[in-house]
Amino acid sequence: MIKYFFRLNLLIPMLIFLSLVSLFIGVKDISMFNIMSLTQEEMEILTIVRLPRLISIIITGMSLSICGLIMQQLTQNKFVSPTTAGTMDCAKFGILICMLFFSGFNFIYQIFIAFIFTLIGSVIFIQILQKIKLKEIVFVPLVGLMFGGVINSITTFFAYENNMIQNIQGWLQGNFSSIMIGNYEILFISIPIFIIAYFFANKITIVGMGKDVSLNLGVSYNTILYIGLIIVSIVVSIVVLTIGVIPFLGLVIPNIVSIYKGDNLKAVLFYTAILGAAFLLVCDILSRTIIHPFEIPINLTVGIIGGVLFVWILLRKKTNA
Repeated sequence: MIKYFFRLNLLIPMLIFLSLVSLFIGVKDISMFNIMSLTQEEMEILTIVRLPRLISIIITGMSLSICGLIMQQLTQNKFVSPTTAGTMDCAKFGILICMLFFSGFNFIYQIFIAFIFTLIGSVIFIQILQKIKLKEIVFVPLVGLMFGGVINSITTFFAYENNMIQNIQGWLQGNFSSIMIGNYEILFISIPIFIIAYFFANKITIVGMGKDVSLNLGVSYNTILYIGLIIVSIVVSIVVLTIGVIPFLGLVIPNIVSIYKGDNLKAVLFYTAILGAAFLLVCDILSRTIIHPFEIPINLTVGIIGGVLFVWILLRKKTNA
C-alpha cells in the first residue's frame, strides 16, 4: 500500500502543500486566502523571513537526505549517514577551529576550512573501514559513532579550554528560527552539487557494489569514492555552518526510499530529495505549532520522529531477515 505513495504525481503536490502551510504559519497569522490584500508588514514578513526559511528547509532536507544516500552507497551499509559516520562531528571540529583562529575571515573561507576537516574525517572513516575485516551491518555505523565520539570529545575539550562551550553549542543546534534574507544564500551552493551527484550517480552505484565489480566494469573505484566524499563534505559543511546539526535525516529517508524504490542511486535520487524536504517541512511545522507561539528546535523534533522511524526500520529488517 505504501509503495503506491512513492509517485512523483503525489510527492510533488504534497511538497507544495507543505510549503504553503509552512509559509503562512508563525507568531503572526497570515491567511493564504488573502494573499492579494496583504499589508506591507505582512509582505515583509513573508519575503524577509518566511520565504528564506522555507527555501532553507527544502534545500537542507534535500541535501542531508542525498548525502546519507551517497554515504550508504559508498560504504555498502544502510545504517551509515553523516550522523553515524562522524562526518558532522568533523564539521563541528572544523567550525570550532574557524571560531578560534579564523573568526575574522570571510564566510566562504570558513566553509572551506570546515570542508577540509569534514573531508579529512570522511577519508579517515573510509580508511578505517577498509582495514576492518568484520563488516556486519550494525558494526560499521558503530565504528562511525565511536570515531565521531572521539572527534566530538576533542572538540568539547578545546571549546572548554577556550571558554566557548555555550557559543559552539548554541551555534550548532539545528534551528531555522534565525534564518532570514541575507544569511542563508550560501545553501544555494548545494544545488549544483546535486547536479554533480546526479551525473555520477550510476558510477557511485557501481562503486557501492565493491572494488572488484567496479574494476571489472571499468570504473575507477578510488576516483568515484573520493568524488562522493567531496560531495558529502561540501554539503554537510554548508548545512552545519548555516543551520546546525540535524540528526537522523540522512539515515532514515534513504532507507525508507530504498525499501520501496530500490537501490539504484540515479533512480531514487529525486525521490530521496523530495521526501527529505517534505519530512523536514513536517518536522518544522510541528516545531512551530506544538507550543505556539514558541518554537521547539528542529533538531529535537527530527530526533524524536527520526528515532521512531529508525526503530521501525530496524524491526522491519529483523522481521524480513
